[in-house]
Amino acid sequence: MLTFIAFAVAIAGCINWLLIGLLQYDFVAGIFGYQGSVFSRLIYIVIGAAALFLVVKLFLDKGSIHVWGSKKKASRAIATQNIEASKEFSEKQKHERRKRESGYQDDDYDYENIPEKDHTFF
Repeated sequence: MLTFIAFAVAIAGCINWLLIGLLQYDFVAGIFGYQGSVFSRLIYIVIGAAALFLVVKLFLDKGSIHVWGSKKKASRAIATQNIEASKEFSEKQKHERRKRESGYQDDDYDYENIPEKDHTFF
C-alpha cells in the first residue's frame, strides 16, 4: 500500500512539473501562495521522498516495482516463466542426449578430403 501511495504522490509531482514546463504554472505554489511557503516546501519534500522511495525500491527489487496487487502473484508468474524456461532447456538436453546415443557425431565428416568440383563449362 505504501508503494501505491508513493507512486500516486510521484505522479502528482510529475503532473506539477508538466504544468510548470508547459504553462509556467506551479500548482503547488498556486495552492499555498508561493513556492517559499512552509506548506509548499513540505509538499515538495513529500514528493521528493516518494520519488526517492520508488527509486530505492526499484533497486532493491531488482528492476521491478509492484504498485498494485500482491508480490505473491507476481512472483508466481515469474516462477511459472522460470519453470517453462527450464522445461525448454530440459527438452534441448534430451535432444542432445538422443543425438549422442544414436551415434551421430558431427566429427564423422571428413572436411579435409572434399573432392573438388570441376568448374569447366565445355
